[in-house]
Amino acid sequence: MSIEIANESGVDVDTDAVLAVARHALDEMGVNPLAELSVLLVDVDYMTELNHRWMGSDGPTDVLAFPMDEGSVDHGPGEAGAGEPALLGDIVLCPEVAAKQAATAGHSAADELHLLTVHGALHLLGYDHAEPEEEREMFALQARLLSSWRASRGQ
Repeated sequence: MSIEIANESGVDVDTDAVLAVARHALDEMGVNPLAELSVLLVDVDYMTELNHRWMGSDGPTDVLAFPMDEGSVDHGPGEAGAGEPALLGDIVLCPEVAAKQAATAGHSAADELHLLTVHGALHLLGYDHAEPEEEREMFALQARLLSSWRASRGQ
């Protein structure tokens, strides 16, 4: 699986751990090993702009997920469009917002970024939390993926 990460946030982040948790979540979800994902870490100003432009919301948010249009993906021979798309999309994270949320939640900023990475990955895979039942399903899956990732790292 190809995962590109770019830290343009100005905040020191363990990008290897962010990559590892993204890879773990996608592997556990059975995503095509040829899939591609982009993770971008941005500052508060840029996240505020993205949140306004794409979500119509004021202020910064913690994570945004931009799935690729599956219909536009070329499938290779033998795939015939049956598997996951080759391009999953983009996850955009804001470490500064994550750090504030982590302080409120009582865990580390790194733990919050890991949670948000899994959250974004699930959104790319079509999960949502607009309805209570969807929220329960998505958040339970998110917790299971984080727990299994931590266990695989001996945490």
